[in-house]
Amino acid sequence: MAVNKIVLFYGFAPLADPEAVRLWQRALAERWELTGRVIVAAHGINATLGGTVENLKQYVRTTRSYAPFAGVDVKWSDGTGRDFPRLSVKVRPELVSFGDPGAVRVDDGGVVGGGARLTPDELDALVAERGDDVVLFDGRNAFEAAIGRFRGAVVPDVATTRDFVAELDSGRYDDLKSRPVVTYCTGGVRCEVLSSLMVERGFSEVYQLDGGIVRYGEQRGDAGLWDGSLYVFDERRHVEFGDATVPLGRCATCAAPTALYENCGDPSCSTLTLCCDDCVGAHRAAQCEACSAVRPGAELRDTRSWARV
Repeated sequence: MAVNKIVLFYGFAPLADPEAVRLWQRALAERWELTGRVIVAAHGINATLGGTVENLKQYVRTTRSYAPFAGVDVKWSDGTGRDFPRLSVKVRPELVSFGDPGAVRVDDGGVVGGGARLTPDELDALVAERGDDVVLFDGRNAFEAAIGRFRGAVVPDVATTRDFVAELDSGRYDDLKSRPVVTYCTGGVRCEVLSSLMVERGFSEVYQLDGGIVRYGEQRGDAGLWDGSLYVFDERRHVEFGDATVPLGRCATCAAPTALYENCGDPSCSTLTLCCDDCVGAHRAAQCEACSAVRPGAELRDTRSWARV
């Protein structure tokens, strides 16, 4: 019986011909019957793909044979074989849409001017040594942090990644500029860029969690500094790192603990709402307030749809 897995990785490296890399990556993913998303930009690659473990190993081995991607850190997690509805391979101006492609400078060593990398052990040691002076800074969208985050973390009120530049420039975090700040995100790509943006804006001691939450959770499980569930952008919607995980999210209807996000029942709307198992049926059969006002009585979906960043 085939064992299905998901791989998550990124790599910052100067690419002379992103379109050629896109065509190669699409052909490679199709060859091994993979689904998911690959983003290629002039400064690297960012991918999340699902398939059988044998096919993914072939894909990863071939991708690493290309010198700029030889050192990519691949994170593996369990899949179902239906985690992504299709394959998407695109060239974009940025690997992550901060809205400022020119702000990212990349050389053969990766992002120029980013924060120092910390392993999970080094993060725990830094917090043990310097206590509450350490700022854990969430580099994800606020709705992701609602179901899981590092204990005591600063969670910016951002709906999309491109909101971060304005958030940093607002002055809200200027009081943190002299403190040790550790940026983190799901797999490491967002916090790598975010750390460079913070350094550029005068934050004096900036770190990034190497491998992101995924790598920390793999090594710590339910122990350590992480609380709750990890939001993921596929049909799983969330993952836990151990059997003792306590959800941090609360159902919008009854306030029960939950990590499950559901789309609005209107298929033209992508609004996500936290729902517990008892309330999910009613949620799928209803529109959110905004849709109800604009499109009352619209035909509703009865299955989950794939959430996008």
